[in-house]
Amino acid sequence: MSSETPPVTAADPRSIWLADYQPYSHVLDKAELCFRLAPKGTRVSARLHLRPSAAARGRHVLRLDGEALRLVSLRLDGQLIDLTPDPTGLTLPADLLPDAPFVLETEVLIDPVSNTALEGLYMSNGMYCSQCEAQGFRKITFWPDRPDVMTRYTVRIESDLPVLLSNGNPTASGPGWAEWHDPWPKPSYLFALVAGDLVACRDSFTTMSGRKVDLAIWVRAGDESRCAWAMDSLIRSMKWDEEVYGREYDLDVFNIVAVDDFNMGAMENKGLNIFNSKFVLADAESATDDDFARIEAIIAHEYFHNWTGNRITCRDWFQLCLKEGLTVFRDQQFSGDMRSHAVKRIEDVALLRARQFREDQGPLAHPVRPESFVEINNFYTATVYEKGAELIAMLKTLVGDAAYAKALDLYFSRHDGEAATIEDWLKVFEDVTGRDLSQFKRWYSEAGTPRLEVSEAWEVGEAGEAGVYTLSFTQHTPPTPGQKQKNPRVIPIAVGLLGPNGDEIRPTEVLEMTEVQQSFRFEGLTARPVPSILRGFSAPVLLARDSSAAERAFLLAHDTDLFNRYEAGRSLAREMLVAQLTGGADLRATWAAALAALIRDESLDPAFRALTLRLPSEDDLAQALSERGHLPDPEAIRSARRAAQDLLAGGLSADLPGLIAGLASDRPFLPDAEGAGRRSLSAGLLALQTRLDGGAAARQAFDAADNMTSAIGALTALLDIGAGGAELAAFAARWQQDRNVMDKWFMLQAALAAPDQAVELVAELAAHPGFDLKNPNRFRAVFGGLSANHAGFHRADGAGYRLLADWLIRLDALNPQSAARVSAAFETWPRYDPARRALITAELDRILATPGLSRDLGEMAGRMRAAG
Repeated sequence: MSSETPPVTAADPRSIWLADYQPYSHVLDKAELCFRLAPKGTRVSARLHLRPSAAARGRHVLRLDGEALRLVSLRLDGQLIDLTPDPTGLTLPADLLPDAPFVLETEVLIDPVSNTALEGLYMSNGMYCSQCEAQGFRKITFWPDRPDVMTRYTVRIESDLPVLLSNGNPTASGPGWAEWHDPWPKPSYLFALVAGDLVACRDSFTTMSGRKVDLAIWVRAGDESRCAWAMDSLIRSMKWDEEVYGREYDLDVFNIVAVDDFNMGAMENKGLNIFNSKFVLADAESATDDDFARIEAIIAHEYFHNWTGNRITCRDWFQLCLKEGLTVFRDQQFSGDMRSHAVKRIEDVALLRARQFREDQGPLAHPVRPESFVEINNFYTATVYEKGAELIAMLKTLVGDAAYAKALDLYFSRHDGEAATIEDWLKVFEDVTGRDLSQFKRWYSEAGTPRLEVSEAWEVGEAGEAGVYTLSFTQHTPPTPGQKQKNPRVIPIAVGLLGPNGDEIRPTEVLEMTEVQQSFRFEGLTARPVPSILRGFSAPVLLARDSSAAERAFLLAHDTDLFNRYEAGRSLAREMLVAQLTGGADLRATWAAALAALIRDESLDPAFRALTLRLPSEDDLAQALSERGHLPDPEAIRSARRAAQDLLAGGLSADLPGLIAGLASDRPFLPDAEGAGRRSLSAGLLALQTRLDGGAAARQAFDAADNMTSAIGALTALLDIGAGGAELAAFAARWQQDRNVMDKWFMLQAALAAPDQAVELVAELAAHPGFDLKNPNRFRAVFGGLSANHAGFHRADGAGYRLLADWLIRLDALNPQSAARVSAAFETWPRYDPARRALITAELDRILATPGLSRDLGEMAGRMRAAG
């Protein structure tokens, strides 16, 4: 949409509705594209082989999408046609079109170097790069730019650049040109083109049927040494997908390209995955363990899309969760197999709660499959991805592993080469299992996080007889924007029972809840059990159950389900902090003693201990206070949380030096689960030690660090106590030429600055010579860091709100997608006090009043503003 587009809101009449879906008027049998690349005048020739669609019935106009295109020529079966495009495309009237197959040829001019939105074909530091999901292909040429129009592409690229890449297999090349052919039908959003001065890190993979696939990761010269982990992750992903899902790769080559300027994390284009460089490049010196884990997961995610997204794509953008939810679930399974399933589950649920639960409880709440949208780019959300994955996990839990595997095989065989829907997905499970999944489908159509309230009863038996324990559940989902009434959902509740001595007396079983209220009896018990409910986080719900601090400490010490063991500690910490903030019972001693005992237990996985060491975030505590009718005070939350850290540090003071020393290792750095777990726990303990010694140990650790994980851990500990100036300077001096590493430098300062200094520091960072408004990673590092600084961003004078709004308006003129995504920092505004609410809504109003506001940012700001 052009920069003159007026602001829109969620109720805008231009909303697109799922109910209005109609098949496309024509079938696109094949397409031939030719790119003559030039920075300001790339010439794109397209030859489309079309025929009327029987599904559309009757003669129809032919509508092609197109934006920011200069039409040079248009031919129908070789005859020149004089038609004028409108701002969003080109319409060929029905009386002009034959009622038989025909060839439509277009030639357009586009301007990649001026494309700061990073959609379509753009330039990144002298390299041509495409990004077409969701609707970027219409900025390349006139096209039926919708996912249900799939075709086979032949592509010719002409340029003096040495590397010319596109989808599929290379078919021919010569000086200044290359040709590619993709034998598999795909929609336009999966098209890719890269041209640049790049070098390749190469390997190969032999598939389960014996075919050799040539693998290459393309990077800028000098980055070759940092590709080994990404290549290793790719090969392991290909092998895993064969062994676990039976999915074999289907082309002769698989290419990955690392790009510095990229709106997304990565893109699954068929045979040519394009990645944000931060999710490809890694070595011990420049990348943390978290970076290595993310690279492993994202490489896997994009590769797994080859089947769940490419070979079977989504019929329309309302079905986005079909490809993304399933593929996120698959990459979670993969990461669990590569590392630790329990630790991975805890990390995934922590992310779900931080991002998706927050989304579900605010003005941006929407179903996993929305009913309408104004700008599809705004629905690449935690609800679609992370909650979408939770729905796949629940379905697998409900039907069992064997039925899940059989249903997936049927899904692949039935829908290969098709654009499918959620109905198609659920139907294969119904056909395999005989179950009626109409109630389960509500998870896709209704927004919000269900509240699951639990009560219990214990009936002591007669003398010599066993007792009966009953768990009763009530489910309720609060209203969300546009959906006031909610229906009961199918909720799988994994439950185990522990005896008074900590032994498991009833192993995990899955209770299937389908009603608003439902009870489950456990008979034959000799003593009242301690329940372990929602094991493995078997459903994305909020669990409400009255339980004592002593019981939570008991579960933290004894639960055999590691997720619920972690959850007991998290819940105890949350209740302790909320009580401190609201004048409740003092739970600090109980919490500190229970957690210290767990931290001292060296029989436990260090990665698990590191996770239990993390306190609930300030944003999490603000939400907890809001749920209980309290207005969150960001400064008070920060103070209470820091006091708890001091208390724990004091309780462990005698143990910390020995614990930290015991985690040290003489072996070379390896990004494996064991090493990462030890370093994670060491960093958490070092942060506590820093609170006691003023930073002496952290400074020593920073100077001695031989890997980025240890350096960042020490630097974080110092910044958190207001120290670290010399270390920041040393870090910048060493890494100033590495954009990905410097993102960490920018982000840490913004996120960890003292609240009374955060806004001013972020303003300085935005004026730093290394800040680049056009680079999404750098913008997110600085302003995402500010929004993560809860007390700093929500400073009572509103300076954080004003600064972010100023920069969102500036960014929107260049990159609407990035501006819209970062604007979600405002989504929690209804939970705060009247003064802060007034300050935030004033900034949302100012954004909405901006001339030329994009649809992307306009929709987001409008939806958030509508909450008040």
